[in-house]
Amino acid sequence: MNVRLYDSHAQALRDFVPLAPGAVSMYVCGPTVQSGPHIGHLRGALAFDLLRRWLTHRVGPVTLVRNVTDIDDKVLANATADEPWWALAYRIEQEFTAAYAAIGILPPTYEPRATASIPQMQEIIARLIERGHAYAAAGDVYFDVRSWADYGSLTNQSVDAMEPAADADSRGKRDPRDFALWKGAKADEPADATWESPWGPGRPGWHIECSAMSRRYLGAEFDIHGGGLDLRFPHHENELAQSTAAGDGFARYWVHNGLVTVDGQKMSKSIGNFVLAADMLAARPAPVVRYALAAAHYRSNLDISDGALDEAAAALGRITGFLARAARTLGEPQAAPVPDAFAEAMDDDLGVPQALAVVHETVRAGNTALDTGDQAALRAAYDAVAAMVAVLGLDLDGAPAQTGGAQDTLAALVEELITQRAQARASKDWATADRIRDLFATAGVVLEDTADGTVWSTTNG
Repeated sequence: MNVRLYDSHAQALRDFVPLAPGAVSMYVCGPTVQSGPHIGHLRGALAFDLLRRWLTHRVGPVTLVRNVTDIDDKVLANATADEPWWALAYRIEQEFTAAYAAIGILPPTYEPRATASIPQMQEIIARLIERGHAYAAAGDVYFDVRSWADYGSLTNQSVDAMEPAADADSRGKRDPRDFALWKGAKADEPADATWESPWGPGRPGWHIECSAMSRRYLGAEFDIHGGGLDLRFPHHENELAQSTAAGDGFARYWVHNGLVTVDGQKMSKSIGNFVLAADMLAARPAPVVRYALAAAHYRSNLDISDGALDEAAAALGRITGFLARAARTLGEPQAAPVPDAFAEAMDDDLGVPQALAVVHETVRAGNTALDTGDQAALRAAYDAVAAMVAVLGLDLDGAPAQTGGAQDTLAALVEELITQRAQARASKDWATADRIRDLFATAGVVLEDTADGTVWSTTNG
């Protein structure tokens, strides 16, 4: 089975055929570093981390470019006299890097900052002017949306139905929907946020930044362009228009991840449910956060609640509990292919929920093999689970077998009963010791007496 991805441009599932056989090129819109990351940022970055891991496993090496937008209206607006825009941008960039690393998101192959590619942006703008798709006016340069017949194709809109572009002053626009490629310098903006250009001093518009950086690092045509669903319009629509109007093939597949809601409501600062990544990572172990954010299909909206995080903790606990039990019997796992059902799920538009179901089915089979002493079945399950967990990036330190909420309560109760059982055995009160062990068995808690003491895990999945 080939890897199939939902292409937002085609609005259909398509077989993934890379431009260069055995290698993948992917550009993902990274953060605008105006303020710290929230869980929506983590969810988006994680979706493409999972895609990257699977394409590496299935196709070959992935060159991933994830940019940093370090010059933008919002970055300038959030700067202060004590923290200039470039210092703010760097500090916030570091916050994103730390949050990504905490939940096991692999670093990109290249992570360019927009301010390092100003000449490349100007080169594309010059080509657009030469081809008749852009014009200079009052120190600005705008893309002429009506000059490009395919404008609106990514989001299936007609120009006349679109709202005016709100990314720049309309002082020189021929059409209110034309968007800014270059913004002329303003007296109230910092002098060091300005670059010289053939059209006068200024700075780039937001959309041209990604066109220039993707071309610089991946070439005029590349495999996948990714980002959040909220970026489809106007950002990705404008990227596509300006790059193809300039003569580039640009992205062959467009992949968009769904958004995050909190307790059923869209995240919003106005209603106070905006969850910062740092707050969630302070409250929950990083592997639990990764599991919770990965558990829904990447294209669906994901609702985050305490209940969802508790479920993620319990599910991850079952996996790590089995792996710990199996390791005590078998030692380190051996290299093994992922099960066919897992591969089929991941091949089908990155079906992580279905893939996780295969993980848990294999965990249950492995626990049964442990209980019955079936060493061959245990070895097969152990190696398969380890392989699947590695592909999903769930093999993170700090993932306890039992974590969070009800699991903490369970752990305390179990440890107390284990202590009582040990005391009963020391007193040769075999009836009490056996009664406690039977109680554990009824509850689905497995005890193992080792040289280092009694260890426990749960078997119910």
